[in-house]
This record gives sequence, C-alpha cells and structure tokens, in this order.
Amino acid sequence: MEHNIKLNQKNLGEISKRISCPTYDRSQLKTGIVHIGIGGFHRAHEAYYTDQLLHNTAITEWGICGVALLPSDTNIYNTLKAQDGLYTLMVKEFDGSLTKRVIGSITEILFAPANPIQVIQKMASPEVKIVTLTITEGGYNYNEATKSFDKENPAILHDIANPSAPKTVFGYLTQALKLRKENGSKGFTIQSCDNIQGNGDMTKTMLLSYVQMAEPSLVAWIEKQVSFPNSMVDRITPATSPKDIERLQTEAGIDDAWPVVCEPFKQWVIEDDFVNGRPLWEAVGAQFVEDVVPYEKMKLSLLNAGHTVLGVLGALSGYATIDEAVHDTQISMFLKHYMDTEVTPTLADLEGVDLEAYKASLLQRFGNVNIKDQIDRICSESSAKVPIFVLPTVTSNLESNRSIDFAAFLIAAWAIYSLGKDDNGVDLNIKDAMATTLHDKAVVASNGNPTAFLEIESVFGQLKTSERFVEAYTSAYQNITKLGTKKSVLNLNNKNLNTI
Repeated sequence: MEHNIKLNQKNLGEISKRISCPTYDRSQLKTGIVHIGIGGFHRAHEAYYTDQLLHNTAITEWGICGVALLPSDTNIYNTLKAQDGLYTLMVKEFDGSLTKRVIGSITEILFAPANPIQVIQKMASPEVKIVTLTITEGGYNYNEATKSFDKENPAILHDIANPSAPKTVFGYLTQALKLRKENGSKGFTIQSCDNIQGNGDMTKTMLLSYVQMAEPSLVAWIEKQVSFPNSMVDRITPATSPKDIERLQTEAGIDDAWPVVCEPFKQWVIEDDFVNGRPLWEAVGAQFVEDVVPYEKMKLSLLNAGHTVLGVLGALSGYATIDEAVHDTQISMFLKHYMDTEVTPTLADLEGVDLEAYKASLLQRFGNVNIKDQIDRICSESSAKVPIFVLPTVTSNLESNRSIDFAAFLIAAWAIYSLGKDDNGVDLNIKDAMATTLHDKAVVASNGNPTAFLEIESVFGQLKTSERFVEAYTSAYQNITKLGTKKSVLNLNNKNLNTI
C-alpha cells in the first residue's frame, strides 16, 4: 500500500481501488429517512441494508439523515461529519478474514443539541417519510414498576416547558409532527430498531403519553397519520477498538476514525405497516411479515438474554469478552440449560423457524473468537435490559409453574456483580444509568438481606412478592457468595442434569 488515505467523499474514487465502495451517486439522493441514534448498530444494520438497496440506481428517495441526539454523541457526530457520512463496515468472518466495504447511505448528519430547530424542521420536511430509532432500551422512558410512561422524568418536564429546544426523542417527534400537521403534510412512519418486544407498540404508547401531556390536540391526528411498525433486529456489533482502526489502516491503507465492526449474521423482520411509502428492503434480505411478535420474542429471550447470561457470569468469572465466557464449558452449559428448560417452553407460533438450529447458531455466533465483544459493553445498562430480555420469561414460568432456577441464579449473580468486583476482587467497569441505586441495594443485600436487590421496583416490578422466585434467588445468592460463581454454576448444571 503506497500511503494511507482519509475516508471522505473527495477520496472515494481512490478508495474504491482498494475496497468495495458505493457505486451510486450520493449527491442525487433525497433524504427519505431520518435516523435518531447513529451508533454502531444502526450503521451495521439499517444503514447497511439501505446502502445495498441504493446500488439500484433507480432508487434515489431513501438517503438517510443521521441525528446525534445527545451531548454524549459529539464524537460520533464530528467524526461522521468530517467523513461526509461515510464509514467502513468491517465484517469479521468466522475464519478470521475481514470483509470490508464503505457504506454511503448516510448522506446528512445533524447534531440535535447544537441546533434542535434544524432537526425538527428536517423531520417535518415532506420528503422525509420514515423516522427510525436506535435510542437503546432505556430511551423509551418506560417505568417497569408502573408499566407506563415516566411523567416525572426531568428531561420530559424540560421538553414540555421548552418545546423548541427538546432533549428527548419524544420532544423532537412531537414538534416535527405538529409542524407537519400545520403545513398540511402527511405524517410519517416511526420505526423502532431497538431490542424491545413490541418495539413499535411501545414507541406508540410512549409517544402518545408524551403528546397527551405536551400537545393533546395532536393525539387524534397522530393516530390517523402515523404508523409504528414492530420489528426484530439482529446483528452482533461490538464496540470498535483501536486495533480495528489499525487493522483497516494496515490491510487497506484507509484512515477511518470510526469504522464499524460486526458479525456476518444479520436479520431484520418488519411488520409491513408504513403510512407514507417505504424502501424495498426485502430486495436486500429483510423480511416483511404480518406479525413480528413471535420472532422478536424468540430473539430477545434467547439471543439478548443469552448475552446477559454470558455477560454477568463471565464478568464475575474474570473474563473480558463474550467468546471467552462461552468457551467456558460450564457457563456454556448453563446457557444451554437456561434456553432449553426456561425459554423454549415460553415460545410458540414460530412458523418456518427451526428453534433447535437457531439456539445452536447462537452458541456459534457468541463463540466467534474474531468478534471479541467486550463483556462490559454487553452488561452496560442492564437495568434497562433485564426487564425486557429476562423478566418476561420469569413471569411466564411462574404463572405456569415451570423452572425459574436459572433466571433466579442470573438475577442473584447480577446483584453480586452490582457490588463492583469479580470473584477475584478485581474492579468491574459498570456502565448503567442506575449504577448508584443498583450498588446501594447490592450492598444492603450483601449485609445479610439478599432480597433487598429485588426491591428496585422500576426494574423488578413486584417480583419480590413471589415466594417461589425469592426462595430460588436467595438460595442462588447464598451459593454464589459462599462458593464463587464457577463452582455454583457447576452445581446448578449438575442438579439440572440429575432432574432431566
């Protein structure tokens, strides 16, 4: 390689001699999609699908405007702005090779905190027909205890008081839809791409709860003019590391300040409910169906919950990456038992899905040694993930008097994890909006009151009132405290084998 070259539109011709690049004319694209939350997953998933579609040069109306919503998104905004929205997708194949391509579907970048009006006006533009979201599970302002919108959130109260300078996605969507109504424009489709069962239904409920508070006269118009399709999304996308950036420089001679790393597998199942047109994503591998629920329930309760199992047990065991955890025979067996005995009985109506093959594929994907998905990334924001990925399985099994031992063990391990140290006394890197609350309750739990951790109602709801769960949880907590994670996992695995 003669020299490294910076990734931007001006250099795209030269870069195309080195790796695969967009062959369509990006300057001719209209912005049909606004995407809020331009992190790694969006860029490995929706933006990738859309890039592939745009290679059909007859399609010009589906360029993406990426919105960086939060002040913490400054770095990704500055990086993508400097690179004209371009970035490299690095697919880490199972054999260790790297498939590299430049993605060009993000044609505009906006930074909401610096210019909220610009973002509102962009979403209100008639050419925008879809607003998609990756705002993480915690971004929906849902309170597990009340099963409803958190009306007391200071950011929500700020948006109601300052409609032209919102901080939350709900403030932006409401003002954009209000402007579309005033301008006589059609509504748009709001499509969540987050890991929430019924993510479209959740988005609708939460948005209308906000609108009822902020702009009640808008509710009826939204119900007629806006659709909220459910979807199931899947592609493991670990955080980009300095080594990934260096590898791209070494192998391709390209200076990309923030490439995206992902696994080869990808899946996108979408409810076909769009009010103002949509891209033909099915032409590049997406699947449109009448009912997404069975697919997303399968994915959330197996893949996402499986990640949480590997993350928490792996962290306590001293592992740094998910592949290390899944290659621990006992942790892998624990996950198999959890999926087979506690999750599988809750799944039904999976037409065309080979569930056993899907579970086997998860273990292969988790074990991809080239992905190196950091355990602290997987464990981040567990307070938002556990209620979505794990607790519905617990609830179903309690109602049907089925096994809850593995889920109870996981929650007990999470309580011990929340103390901030692994089994060897090494500090854990805990990233969670509720980290202080989790730690405080974990400390009380460690002082002879294990069930104190279950008292966090915004996470666990009324789970503490289930005697059967509390008994299993307390037993697991005491075993982990006394024997350590690895020995306790071994004992539970052996107990399960003896009861089959």
